[in-house]
Amino acid sequence: MLTTNPFSALTEYIPASAMQIFLVLMVLFVIGGTILDMLHKKSAKYFFENTEKQKKRASKEVGAGERKALLVKTITSEVLTSSEFSNQKRRMSHLLTMYGFILFAVMTFIMVFGYASSTDTPAIFPLLWHLGALMLAVGGYWFWFAIRVDVAAEGKKWYDIAPKADMFILSLLGVSTFGLLWSITGGAWLFFSLFLLSMVALFGGVYWSKFAHMFFKPAAAYQKKIAWADGSREGLPDVPDLSSAEVHEKFPDIPTYMGKNPPNMGAGIRRESANHF
Repeated sequence: MLTTNPFSALTEYIPASAMQIFLVLMVLFVIGGTILDMLHKKSAKYFFENTEKQKKRASKEVGAGERKALLVKTITSEVLTSSEFSNQKRRMSHLLTMYGFILFAVMTFIMVFGYASSTDTPAIFPLLWHLGALMLAVGGYWFWFAIRVDVAAEGKKWYDIAPKADMFILSLLGVSTFGLLWSITGGAWLFFSLFLLSMVALFGGVYWSKFAHMFFKPAAAYQKKIAWADGSREGLPDVPDLSSAEVHEKFPDIPTYMGKNPPNMGAGIRRESANHF
């Protein structure tokens, strides 16, 4: 079962071309929904205007080499490893969901476009498809039942559903759950129908869900790194060395009230370990 392409048996009732057209439509839904989301929230306009403000506040020029290094750091840190999550449980849940979805989606395209009409699909593809669906389900249910409903965090019950806010995670859970059940039961039409409906909700609901956020997040992280590299610091003031003689001369009240070598009082929020988000 785990090494069987579930889409091959489906060609007895649905042509491979119809499945391929369906997947192309899902891709178009994502592109269209993301564009509409950008127009509605004016995300592109915000990034452009923020970049212009950043240039005016910059104290130095960031070279091409440094920009490439920051881009690589953004990809490896924020994108590939989700290092922005201080809570390790939240981070693991996110990584399982993300990599599970990527694996599941890629294997779906490979099996539908490459082997839907074939009876000799390499076993590795359906095996990875099932693994991706399982990772997606584990990460998603972990988030829904253990993190999202954490009383000290968001304080929501598992059955307290906000349609627009929860559309993304619920459709992800539907795709993984009904996809696995469809395969395990040998092609039950009930689970296949729910699997298709979940896919339509996931990809067709991009404009109303958090799907488009995945594309904006890396761009925002990269822009933030550039802002700190060029000295614009997102408009935030530079924190000087409080033990410096020049700072004491400029602000004589510092040594008066804090001593000549004040303790580091920054990042106070990190004194307590992050238990939630």
